[in-house]
Amino acid sequence: MTTDAAGGVWSYSQELIRQLGALGCEVVIASLGGPLSEEERAEARRLTNAELHESSYRLEWMEQPWQDVERATAWIRKLLRDTRCDLLHFNCFGPAAARWDVPVVLVAHSCVWSWWRAVHGEDPGPEWRRYRDCVVDAIAGADLVVAPTRAMLDAFRDCYPEAGLGDAGPGRRAAVIPNGIDVSRWPAGDGRKGAFVFAAGRVWDEAKNLRQLARIAPELGRPVVIAGEHGRGAFDAGRSAVLLGRLSRARTAEYYRSAAAFAHPARYEPFGLAVLEAALSGCPLVLGDIASLRELWDGVALFVDPDDPAALRDTLQRLIDDPDERRARGEAARARALRYGARRMAADYVERYRSLLDGTLLAEGAA
Repeated sequence: MTTDAAGGVWSYSQELIRQLGALGCEVVIASLGGPLSEEERAEARRLTNAELHESSYRLEWMEQPWQDVERATAWIRKLLRDTRCDLLHFNCFGPAAARWDVPVVLVAHSCVWSWWRAVHGEDPGPEWRRYRDCVVDAIAGADLVVAPTRAMLDAFRDCYPEAGLGDAGPGRRAAVIPNGIDVSRWPAGDGRKGAFVFAAGRVWDEAKNLRQLARIAPELGRPVVIAGEHGRGAFDAGRSAVLLGRLSRARTAEYYRSAAAFAHPARYEPFGLAVLEAALSGCPLVLGDIASLRELWDGVALFVDPDDPAALRDTLQRLIDDPDERRARGEAARARALRYGARRMAADYVERYRSLLDGTLLAEGAA
């Protein structure tokens, strides 16, 4: 299984691998994209069913990646020979675009094309053509393509029609498997909420739309606190919001449990692990009104147009002013979040793995 530390893929893969162990699966982890932190290495070492192999090969969306993609492909081929793994689970597109002698599961977490359309309202420029060809080859060559939401699967079909990605369902080459996390690792809050508005995500990522949140922060009756990787291109929050940088899981959980609301006015979000963490913690949700977040949280979250700062301000202020609604919304969010557990996610993957390994899925797909 490939992974990387550049985004939510690391958290997703660790949750999945941990639960796969309980289902009898052993995993060889191939880490790409740059060095892991000591905390991440320690987390991987605690997995009793996995061995970690780390590299710094650039991913296909990074600057000048193509020599590294070729080297990463050769490296994974060697790992495959040495470890005799039965199946490849790719969480990136670069090496997945090659041809392999074992079944391939490709998880389409996100992509530049769908991100660009959501953020800029148009396709990327010609400099991204090779990237696009790589994604098309990866999708076309995979035995099974998994997306975390139907909205994301639909986006991939729209962005790459020539890849031949059909609908999801039994015997099909595509599947929707929602991400999941271990419920026990995110306990609910104690009810003493309302001290601040909280957000978490890559601050530099225009898709997260956190600049919008910082813009309306001075108009709210509570402070706005934002956790997440700053990176290049991050905005200067000035006095409008507190930027905390990356936090440990335990520290992040404390913020979730004490916030008046979790604000995520995203323009693009294939799934949103931070939203799930906040919901499990009993935090009321204020989300961007986009298809993927509606799919997961409709009926329990409050939704706002990502381009309407007044609506974001008014909705957050409504929760700040009404502790009864905060409590009700937080309880509803947690009840919905319990659907997206890591055990269920792992069981869904194992079902697909077995279908690929015994030839059932491949035969039905061919038929």
